Amino acid sequence: MQAILKLDLAGQPRGWMSLHEAITAYARGDVVYGIGEPLPPVFGGVQRCSGERSRMDVQPIVALGGRIVSNFSPPLCNRTLFRRDDQRCLYCGNRFQRSELTRDHVLPVSRGGGDRWENVVAACKRCNWQKDNKTPEEAHMPLLAVPFRPNPYEWHFLAKERILSDQMEYLSRQFKAERDWAH
Repeated sequence: MQAILKLDLAGQPRGWMSLHEAITAYARGDVVYGIGEPLPPVFGGVQRCSGERSRMDVQPIVALGGRIVSNFSPPLCNRTLFRRDDQRCLYCGNRFQRSELTRDHVLPVSRGGGDRWENVVAACKRCNWQKDNKTPEEAHMPLLAVPFRPNPYEWHFLAKERILSDQMEYLSRQFKAERDWAH
C-alpha cells in the first residue's frame, strides 16, 4: 500500500501515513493542502438516496493543520543508518546486505563516544571486529566518508523503502548535498 508524506503547515515533513489514514484526514477536513499528482481515486460506498458512489482523490503529499514543531531530531536506527551509508561499510567500502552490516561507533562508547548520527557508521562485521575498541586512526582504518546527521527531509527519504517521484522531488530539494542514495 502506498504511503503518503505528511507535512505540517510550514511544509516540514512530519512522517508517513497510510492511504487509509490520509483518506480519514481528508474526510475530517484536516488536510490544509496537497502537493503532487493525485493518486488513483479511491471509491467508497453508494449513497442510498442518490445512488452515487463516493470518490476520494488523494495527493501523495498532504499538509495537516495543527501546531508547527521546529526542532525535529531524526531518530537513529540501523535501517536508516545503513541507507544513509548506501549499504556500504565505511571502512572497506564494500556494499553488503543489511543483515551483514553492524553499527560501529567511530569513537567507541567505552571511550566517551555517543550513540548519535555524527559518531556512528555502517561497518561490515569483519571491519567492526578488526577495529575493535579503537578509533579509526589507532586501527589504521580511515573512514571513507564523514558521518552526518540527516536533516528532516533526508531522514524521511531514508525512512521509507519506496516513495513516489512527487515525494522524492519535494524531499530532495532540501537535501544538504548530492548523495549517491538520492538517485
